[in-house]
Amino acid sequence: MDDEKLKYRIGENIAAYRKNAGLTQAGLAEKLNYSDKAVSKWERGESVPDVLTLVQLAEQLDITVGDLLSDPNELPGNPGTLEKAMTQVSEKALKRKANKNVILGLSSTLVWFVALLVFVILSSFEVLERYSWLVFFYAIPANAIVLLSLRSAWHDFRWNQGLISLITWGGILSIYMTLLIIFRLHFWKIFLLGIPGQIAIFLWFRMFRPAKDAGEEKNDG
Repeated sequence: MDDEKLKYRIGENIAAYRKNAGLTQAGLAEKLNYSDKAVSKWERGESVPDVLTLVQLAEQLDITVGDLLSDPNELPGNPGTLEKAMTQVSEKALKRKANKNVILGLSSTLVWFVALLVFVILSSFEVLERYSWLVFFYAIPANAIVLLSLRSAWHDFRWNQGLISLITWGGILSIYMTLLIIFRLHFWKIFLLGIPGQIAIFLWFRMFRPAKDAGEEKNDG
C-alpha cells in the first residue's frame, strides 16, 4: 500500500472516530498530551502518529488500532494485509522516534561540550579560573532552550511546561551563583521571582488549552 494513501486512511479514521466520540481536535489533543495542530496534521494525512500514540488513540476513542488502519469503504479481506500495514506503520514510527531521540541526545551533548570547552578556556586564565565552572550552571537553561526549540519545531509539546520551568529556574540559579561567586552577594530572594513565574507557566498551560477547545467547537459549529 502507498504510504500517502495509508496516511490519509489513518487521518480519515481518526477524524471520523473523534467526531463519533464527540471530541474536538483540541479535546482529543489534551487527552493525548499533544497539541491540536498535531491532531489536525494527522487528520489531514500530513503525518502519522507513532505506534504508542496509535494505541493511546484507540484507547481514548474506544476502538482498536486495527480500526484506525482499516478502510471503512471496503469489506474485511485478507487479514494479512492489515497486519502488514500495521507493521509497516509501527516500524516507521519507531524509527522516526528513535531518530528524534538521537537528535535530542546529540543536541544536549553539543551544549555540554561547548560548556566544557568554555570552562577549559576560562580555567586556563588564572584570574578567571575560580569563576570558570559557572558556565555549567548556564548550560542548564541553554540545554532546555535547545530541547524546547527542537520539540516545538516537531510540533511535540508534551514536555514544554517542564522545559520552560527548567529554563526559568535554571536561569535564576545561574544568576544567583554569579552574584554569589563574583560579587559575594548572597541574594537568595531572587528565587522568589520564580514563584510567580512558575504559577504563570502553570496557568498558561492550563488555561490556553480550554481556549483552543472553545475555538475548535466554534469552528465545528
